[in-house]
Amino acid sequence: MTFNSGQFLIFFPVTLLLYFLLPKKWSRLSLLLMSLIFYLAWNVKLIVLILFTTVVSYFSAIIIEKTQKAAVKKLFIVITLVACLGVLFFFKYYNFLAETFGWALGAVTGNTYDFTLNLVLPVGISFYTFQTLSYVIDVYRGNEPVERDFSLFFLYVTFFPQLVAGPIERPGNLIPQLREKNKLTSENVRVGLQKMAVGFFKKIVVADLLAEYVNAVFNDAQNATGLGVIMASMMFAVQIYCDFSGYTDIAIGCARVMGIRLMKNFDRPYKAQTIKEFWARWHISLSTWFRDYLYFPLGGSRCSKPRHMFNIFVVFLVSGLWHGANWTFVLWGILHGLYRIVGELTFPLREKFWAKLKVNTKAIWFTYIRRFFTFMLVCFSWIFFRANNLHDLGILLGKLFTDFGSFEVAFSTMGIGFTAAIVGVLSIIIMTELDVITGDEVREGDVTASRKTSVVWTVWAVAAAWIMLLSVGGASTFIYFQF
Repeated sequence: MTFNSGQFLIFFPVTLLLYFLLPKKWSRLSLLLMSLIFYLAWNVKLIVLILFTTVVSYFSAIIIEKTQKAAVKKLFIVITLVACLGVLFFFKYYNFLAETFGWALGAVTGNTYDFTLNLVLPVGISFYTFQTLSYVIDVYRGNEPVERDFSLFFLYVTFFPQLVAGPIERPGNLIPQLREKNKLTSENVRVGLQKMAVGFFKKIVVADLLAEYVNAVFNDAQNATGLGVIMASMMFAVQIYCDFSGYTDIAIGCARVMGIRLMKNFDRPYKAQTIKEFWARWHISLSTWFRDYLYFPLGGSRCSKPRHMFNIFVVFLVSGLWHGANWTFVLWGILHGLYRIVGELTFPLREKFWAKLKVNTKAIWFTYIRRFFTFMLVCFSWIFFRANNLHDLGILLGKLFTDFGSFEVAFSTMGIGFTAAIVGVLSIIIMTELDVITGDEVREGDVTASRKTSVVWTVWAVAAAWIMLLSVGGASTFIYFQF
């Protein structure tokens, strides 16, 4: 079941009715039941895995809190890590490692080897695994109290809005909200439905529209041109943002209707002036998870310069692996790690250089230059992320630097007509204004900053019309469902 499917149009109202009409105890159980139904709609058998990680995490946390022996605490945190990460690694990375090993062995012996298994990747496994781990680690550190109500803890793991693709919630934020039963309020309904509408617009109108043209280049690398790759990478930057942040908006909106506030996951990432700032704005729940549970334990920045650079590299290498069992994702993570390392090492030199030239680095024109340069670096990295495999990646990079062809050929290859291009641009403009309308703060200079009734209703009317017009092709899956 996806948010943009007909099933969800029935599922969500039923969930709300049960949650608000039933007494407190039963409303929470109904929310757990509906969350399980939401997940079971993908694959009934996969519920065993999420139940296993939940049970292991639940009992390990209780034992960690009860015992006074450090050795026992360490034993059960290790058991949790091995159990949860073991399930994740087996189902997500076994075939990747098996293919790599078979290829390496074949290169040496000249024979063909196939050690892969017929495995199904459990949807959302990377997200709910990290969510359970954060709970047990926080209990181990003494930062969170243990939760003894199993149904409440199970709901924390399976809460349907963010179960499949985040945000990756922390126990301190979500569990206390799930423990209480919220009242139905007009404010929560209004804000929640508006947020959901923004998400649907991003997904159906912008992301799905651009996907057609992005796929035309990346799924036919041999016939692409350098200009086509440039345009496709920039379009994919918008597509993946609208697809993923669109899911997040719908998830946040669903929860908000029930009075539950999920964490912010995106903060206009393409306005970032540096790669470091980009990661502070993009997939915030994941970047902060790696910061708190990997980067800081490794030593963070409170160490020698070489060790600091090593810590940064490890975090981005793991981030690449987290996104998918493919060498393209590994290279994407490494590239961003190199971006960050080079940025850290050259920062003092760059500041001295601009000071020597007496350049006002706080000037608006300089800000836009930095944003553009950062966006180009991110777009280049998206080529690695979107490429289907290493072979296609090599072709695309070769085309990027050697075969520019003509502007007309690039458009023809991607199937982009003038009308579609205009619709795409207008969609992005409308999407930006929808973000403003439903945002927590009004930003000076935005078209709808004054929130005039006529402008706001015009934006909503156009958005609704385009959602209905472009959704006739059926529901398409969200990109981050594969992670």
